[in-house]
Amino acid sequence: MVIQTRIFGEVTVDEEKMITFPSGIVGFPELKEFALIHDAEKGNKAGIRWLQSVQEPGFAMPVVDPLIAMEDYDPKVDDELLNSIGGEGEILVLATITVPSDLTKMSVNLKAPLVINVDKRKAVQVILEDDYPVKFFIYDIMKARQAEKG
Repeated sequence: MVIQTRIFGEVTVDEEKMITFPSGIVGFPELKEFALIHDAEKGNKAGIRWLQSVQEPGFAMPVVDPLIAMEDYDPKVDDELLNSIGGEGEILVLATITVPSDLTKMSVNLKAPLVINVDKRKAVQVILEDDYPVKFFIYDIMKARQAEKG
């Protein structure tokens, strides 16, 4: 399937890799179909990918494995929410990144992770009751990770 994107232009995505958010995502309940992509030309040294809306070419969110930001990140997700995306299966947790014009203020949202059932390709965004911050500053962490990978 070919989709239009604001960041990458025209991109071909395997339909088998599409991710469905049955309830949409926070603030955008109408957006339900997404593809997870990365910039192949720049590589993926920092682990940043983009959750690209299939329905809205202009909507893409940078996402990252939250363990890159906080090694002991262990959100408690209600079984009912996991069941809503297919229950059993390989689970991928991602956190959205905010990249302001001052890159040193880059942050990751650990309060509202995206929980994806990889096997079923269904996902939900969760608002955690745990005491995780909405803005966890990661500039120094990401810079150190990139230096490690050369």
